[in-house]
Amino acid sequence: MSEGVDARLTAWVHGHVQGVGFRWWTRSRALELGLTGFASNRPDGRVQIVAQGPRGACEQLLGLLQCGDTPGRVEKVISEWSEPVDSIIGFVER
Repeated sequence: MSEGVDARLTAWVHGHVQGVGFRWWTRSRALELGLTGFASNRPDGRVQIVAQGPRGACEQLLGLLQCGDTPGRVEKVISEWSEPVDSIIGFVER
């Protein structure tokens, strides 16, 4: 996929990322990048992020998640790329 082609990033963020404003921070970064999707707390303590938009913008978001300058403490980020599915409106916290 090239930078301008739309993509779907699914990322599972491990670490101390719940109850620290991590989803709000992720939503803000995603909206700045023009992405749609959601950030959701998972029962096992991870945060799942699904973001859709230009591949380059998704890659920028992934880089921000991995940089360590986030609320809480990110230990690792597992990411998966796929084709975008159905239109997602906005970027929400779940």
